[in-house]
Amino acid sequence: MSLQATRVLSRPWLVGLREAIPLLGGYVPVAISFGLIAVQAGFTAWEAVIISTLVYAGASQFLFVGMVAAGSPLWLVVIMTLLINARHVVYAPNIAPWLTTSRAWPWLMHGLTDQVFALAHARLPQLPAAQRLGWFTGAALLAWVSWIGGTALGAVAGEELTRRWPLLGEIMPFALPALFLVLLAPRFTSRRWSLALGSSIAIALLLAVGGLTNAAIPLAAACGALCFYLVKCNATAKGGHHE
Repeated sequence: MSLQATRVLSRPWLVGLREAIPLLGGYVPVAISFGLIAVQAGFTAWEAVIISTLVYAGASQFLFVGMVAAGSPLWLVVIMTLLINARHVVYAPNIAPWLTTSRAWPWLMHGLTDQVFALAHARLPQLPAAQRLGWFTGAALLAWVSWIGGTALGAVAGEELTRRWPLLGEIMPFALPALFLVLLAPRFTSRRWSLALGSSIAIALLLAVGGLTNAAIPLAAACGALCFYLVKCNATAKGGHHE
């Protein structure tokens, strides 16, 4: 084993940081968009950065800024933000089996975003137990810092950037969905995942075309999860494995 490889293995946080670099392609443009929208809604640049630092919840931040700007009561803002983030209740049981014993994990869970979860769910089982905490620390911190930095850039110079490069304003909203597609693409090599994801996409599109945009995401997700479960049960009943 080379000296460089030995150093990488002894510093798993560097591996996590390096493997999380592709996330920046989705995080930074959307964070810039948030910073710009927050300032346009009446928040200061510092307030936008503080929101991204403490809340750090993607879609919930956009909702929070919009509702506050519209004068919504605080209790309603809090409830709606918690409802959007309720998906994290599903994330925890899926990565819990791979978490090692450490008091640092509760603090690091602040960095458990959708994309970090997807990356961690795939990588943690492949890593030795001694490297998981370090790997997650590097990946989560890079994502968090990039989100904060993107917010600051959007709050300070977002309007100038979109005025100088109008195409940037069109691209930024699609950056996060594109990142999700990149993370999900490897799953289509599995028949079970292909059926679940394919059914979710089809149902979401049908509901959106039918005008049920608010119900499209939760219903499509529920149908995809049901499909995933049924394929597993069918495979188990036949004594086969179709992972």
